[in-house]
Amino acid sequence: MDVHDAPRASTPGTSRQRQYLVIDLKSFYASVECVERGLDPMTTDLVVADASRTKKTICLAVSPSLKAKGVRNRCRLFEVPEGLDFIIAAPRMRLYMERSADIYSVYLRYVAPEDMHVYSIDEAFLDVTGYLDLYGCSARELGERIREDVVRTTGIPATCGLGTNMYLAKVALDITAKHSPDFFGVLDEQTYRDTLWTHRPITDFWRVGPGTARRLAELGIHTMGQLAVHPQEPLYRAFGVDAEILIDHAWGREPVTIADIKAYRSKDKSLSSGQVLGQDRDFAGGLLVAKEMADDLALQLVEKGLVARGVSIAIGYRLSAVEKDELRRQAAAQGADGRAGEHGARVRWGEFAEGGSARLAMPTSSRAEVMRTATALFEQVADRGRPIHRLTMSLTGVTPEGTGEQMGLFQDGAQLERERRRQLAISEVKRKFGKNALLKGMDLLPEATQRERNGQIGGHRSG
Repeated sequence: MDVHDAPRASTPGTSRQRQYLVIDLKSFYASVECVERGLDPMTTDLVVADASRTKKTICLAVSPSLKAKGVRNRCRLFEVPEGLDFIIAAPRMRLYMERSADIYSVYLRYVAPEDMHVYSIDEAFLDVTGYLDLYGCSARELGERIREDVVRTTGIPATCGLGTNMYLAKVALDITAKHSPDFFGVLDEQTYRDTLWTHRPITDFWRVGPGTARRLAELGIHTMGQLAVHPQEPLYRAFGVDAEILIDHAWGREPVTIADIKAYRSKDKSLSSGQVLGQDRDFAGGLLVAKEMADDLALQLVEKGLVARGVSIAIGYRLSAVEKDELRRQAAAQGADGRAGEHGARVRWGEFAEGGSARLAMPTSSRAEVMRTATALFEQVADRGRPIHRLTMSLTGVTPEGTGEQMGLFQDGAQLERERRRQLAISEVKRKFGKNALLKGMDLLPEATQRERNGQIGGHRSG
């Protein structure tokens, strides 16, 4: 019997308790680099970081053996303790994507695509409920089998969580498996309450970040057990509808299934581009980068047969030393995040952000219209006296072409069609010969970033 002929995990009418696996590839980027060098990922001291970006660059991955020596994940390169002898591997994002695809192929030997949710490049959920009779084993045994196949096929070690819903599987992975000698964690609702209701810190739990933990602490809640028995009215006042998720998770409940995730369609769609600039830019340099982003996003609209209704921009500025000192003083006095800027921009990591949005004249994929609107918006919202450190641009209200847009009274239809054909020609040349095969004059200016970005994946070296 072929795996794809097996009963689907989403088959209605089954009374069997659901069994979810979530498999995480240990220190994935670092493990790939170790395997490529013929080294053991579990015993080799290695970080993945682009050392050419200075010592302040973030380590994208830290090998398990370095973590055991106290090096925290996602630290900056200069934060690795002196005296440790370790390998610095430059990021190779294309290679990591290829290895991730290889591992996805391993998963497909056991479950069908509709019973799998790829959560990230190194993590996936599998609903194995409908496959246990086929393989004649328990969910744990199947998880071990899949994990061993991953190691045998790629050399990449993996950690596994097993739960009766997706939340419990994720918590079993993130908390239980980390303290298990075989890197395998198992939870159902009862064992979750018995073993983890007193666990601290509460930020170890999925979807509980520092901000949520701070607001819970203001209510006297520091553990999931305390959250479960807390009166619900104050929770709804503090968190709104999100309180429902917190309460469910406190009890170990999660109604969402993989089938629900695959059936979900977002009502609002957008295209976005964001950069943390290697060197801060002044107003003119920031405007140049914004124009490059607008140009690239407009090209994506044409390539994908989409139109957009608006543009939004967020600009992150570096804080001065005086402002940082003042924010530290406020944080110490208030015990809360500071705020700065005329528009109440949120202060974070020594930066603050401001931004705005504007509507396009009509739903369009016109490069000229996107560029005009984005340029005017940047000039309106950017602070000309501050160094720009981070820039994000989004095209909003994105829909397929031909879904109700109407040409404006003063729009030249023939000109728009010529522009569209020109964009399609540019896209085809870039597809055949590389993204840097055709460049605009602005891309050659000293402060431009698009040429470098064209050789990256996710803002990091492709390989």
